[in-house]
Amino acid sequence: MQMSLKICQRTLIIGLSGELDHHGAEQIRGLIERAVTEQDVKNLIFDFSNLTFMDSSGIGMIIGRYKLMKSLGGRVALVCTNPRMEQLITLSGLTKLVHVYKSVQNALNMEKEA
Repeated sequence: MQMSLKICQRTLIIGLSGELDHHGAEQIRGLIERAVTEQDVKNLIFDFSNLTFMDSSGIGMIIGRYKLMKSLGGRVALVCTNPRMEQLITLSGLTKLVHVYKSVQNALNMEKEA
């Protein structure tokens, strides 16, 4: 798994490519917790545009980060363009908790308005 991090106006954008498994989910949890405490991050955007696989630990990590950000008054959004990943996100029920966008820019714009 490859990962990129960027902070834009109190929003942490986490770009992931490859496969998100248990090891990757643990790594992301730690990075987000540090960003929230050290960088005053309020919102998260997971960019799954280049993600090819995610197991249940990835889904659990997203749900956990959703709960964390909600407790801080923030939001979580997903960016997904891969039909296979979109199906997984929908079947897992994540769309009941977070919005899914087609681009990071759309997610940033919509999260600002919310």
